[in-house]
Amino acid sequence: MTTDMDIALSAELDPIVDVAAGLGLDMKDIIPYGWTKAKVPIDVLDAAAADASDGRLILVTAMSPTPAGEGKTTTSIGLADGLNELARSRPEVGKAVLALREPSMGPVFGMKGGAAGGGYAQVVPMEDINLHFTGDFAAIAAANNLAATMLDNHIHFGNDLDVDPRRIHIRRVVDLNDRALRGVVVGLGGINGGVPREDAFDIVVASEVMAVFCLSTSLTDLKERLGRIVLAHSRAREPITVADIGAAGAMTALLRNALAPNLVQSLEHSPAFIHGGPFANIAHGCNSLLATKAGLTLGDWVVTEAGFGADLGAEKFLDIKCRTAGIWPSAVVVVATLRALKYHGGVDVKDVNDTDVDAVLGGMSNLELHCRNLREIYGLTPVVCFNRFPTDTDEEMTAAIAHLRELGVAAVESTHWADGGKGALALAEAVVEAAAGAGAGDAGPAVDDGSVFVAGTDSGDAEAPAVDPASRARFSYDLDQPLEEKIRTIAQRIYQAADVDLPPKVKRKLKQFTDEGYGEAPICIAKTQYSLSTDGSLRGAPTGHIIEVKDVRLSAGAGFVVVIAGDIMTMPGLPRKPSALTIDVNEDGNITGLF
Repeated sequence: MTTDMDIALSAELDPIVDVAAGLGLDMKDIIPYGWTKAKVPIDVLDAAAADASDGRLILVTAMSPTPAGEGKTTTSIGLADGLNELARSRPEVGKAVLALREPSMGPVFGMKGGAAGGGYAQVVPMEDINLHFTGDFAAIAAANNLAATMLDNHIHFGNDLDVDPRRIHIRRVVDLNDRALRGVVVGLGGINGGVPREDAFDIVVASEVMAVFCLSTSLTDLKERLGRIVLAHSRAREPITVADIGAAGAMTALLRNALAPNLVQSLEHSPAFIHGGPFANIAHGCNSLLATKAGLTLGDWVVTEAGFGADLGAEKFLDIKCRTAGIWPSAVVVVATLRALKYHGGVDVKDVNDTDVDAVLGGMSNLELHCRNLREIYGLTPVVCFNRFPTDTDEEMTAAIAHLRELGVAAVESTHWADGGKGALALAEAVVEAAAGAGAGDAGPAVDDGSVFVAGTDSGDAEAPAVDPASRARFSYDLDQPLEEKIRTIAQRIYQAADVDLPPKVKRKLKQFTDEGYGEAPICIAKTQYSLSTDGSLRGAPTGHIIEVKDVRLSAGAGFVVVIAGDIMTMPGLPRKPSALTIDVNEDGNITGLF
């Protein structure tokens, strides 16, 4: 059996200088990491942006997934290759560029294996991208841990800021799944061991430093955002920041080189910026803003993805990233699979490969709700892409596509996993048509339901650029709303919940955040990706459920409030049989078993 690894290793890659040249960049404009990877310095991107008009942004999201995932990354890569394939016969289509997240080694060694696409829709060199890459995650971990150790060092040497050891918020991080680190005790070893206290580790992609990294627009912006991170509170309940302990400069020094986006290619040589990687159920789930803007500057199309289903990834992409950055997609691809429809139609996950047309149609409620949210709340044009699997039948596929088209939703099947860009031509054509109908940068026709918030009507972040009202961007809530009301608005509008359950301790923390000046921050809800509710076993499109909020955390540097809903952990564990068991290196030095 041919594996993704086999396909990737047999590919002939273009030298990275040639990939850069296709974007109008000279050899002096890039910093090569070997022959197949490079970083593009921020000053080069700034210079290019001064002479270029922005391309069109395509967001790839999905219906609520099965535990195996539905292939958003693979579809994103296939779509970019499909657009570039289409451009060979229709040059006016223009060049497509990818902007994707870097994989975390936690899932790589855990349940999902490699995360650089699959089949004939991959970014390469996939073994490097999945393992260490250019060292960005190591730099982010070091910067985070430097802040933690400088805070502990401050406490050890007199604690002039009167830090309350019971109210320390920053955790150390590692880019692996390790359940043993969910609860630890630090500071043991006597008088020279520091101040003993309970602590915990997070995975790197759950850290606020990662979120800050992915929303920063420059080194200056990065340093300012890092300085705003609230590390702890004093005994007088005053926030203590990175700037207060003097760590912002050193953290920025660690991240200086990492902040430049990474340039690689797909199997079909489409340019790809792979940079940053926050989780979408515990962070905002998007690649770096710098990578997205690099693609918009250097390409005609930028294909990017937001993690998990549209209720998590797309909501945060639109309500947080787009609002902060002043960008807006021209169209949205919603990835669906027949197996996910059958799963939401009530079929057990082990049986989703069995033919069942009734279950396919029975699970449509989940997909329909995601499409409806995108159209009616955000004013965007969804294109449903059925990522075809070998077990799918024509009978099921025909029924699914016909059902959506009867509802006025564009739907196509795509075989990019098996056929690369040629297998995604129908998807590429549907996306071009959807974007043309909306207009470049246009959110489409307004829905006058009395409940949408139009860009420019809310107060916004005084330090972030407002989205151009001409783009007609729309958000699911207004930043002027109280924090509690913003949480409730997302729950009711996006998840169809009846209400949210906010315990008294959560309400007190929300009031504290407001009193400290963070009341107009966006909301980043962390919940299960498998359901629109906080109960992962509740499938389809449930209504009337309650969103149970367990905790809220301030991410002042990133500029949002994280809402922990249901049972969500910021340090995953390995499964009984982790993918690490199959990963090895052969006698030739080639990695095997990665995916």
